[in-house]
Amino acid sequence: MSRDRRRRLTAEERALWSTVTRSVVPLCRPPAESESVEAVPPAPASRSEVAEPKSTPKASSVPPPAPPLAPLDRRTRQRLVRAKATIDARIDLHGLKQNEAHAALRRFLRAAQADGARIVLVITGKGGRADGDPSGERGVLRRQVPLWLEGAELRPLVIGFEPAHPGHGGAGALYVRIRRAR
Repeated sequence: MSRDRRRRLTAEERALWSTVTRSVVPLCRPPAESESVEAVPPAPASRSEVAEPKSTPKASSVPPPAPPLAPLDRRTRQRLVRAKATIDARIDLHGLKQNEAHAALRRFLRAAQADGARIVLVITGKGGRADGDPSGERGVLRRQVPLWLEGAELRPLVIGFEPAHPGHGGAGALYVRIRRAR
């Protein structure tokens, strides 16, 4: 048995419905509308506004910001730790000065990308305390290499990086994910 959904209310049903709706009290009050609400039709747009589209500012030639660097996914990290995945290449920056280390890192990452390497190990060393360093911080390269990897020069080569497992050098080394060459 199907019901006709378009059935109209009879006069008796309408009278009953209006009686019921008059006695209903709302559970919560709707927000009060402005007292000066009047149905004023909007003024028609002038021809000059319609005919002349407003010029939009041209997009700047600045490229969009690069996406944030991502750490290794959990599975890849576990495979590296358990020696199920291989580190494609490694570089040891021990004993190099900052400018030498930066140049060596640039060359190494470009060569690794050209060779199709996916994960490389960059060994910075934990560093020693400098005699004249008042801050007492250790490892200039340990602090600088992450900044270089995030910088504009190496960012196109790097997907992400994170500190290495203690078996691969711990805090004195980084796993670096390399982008595929295009």
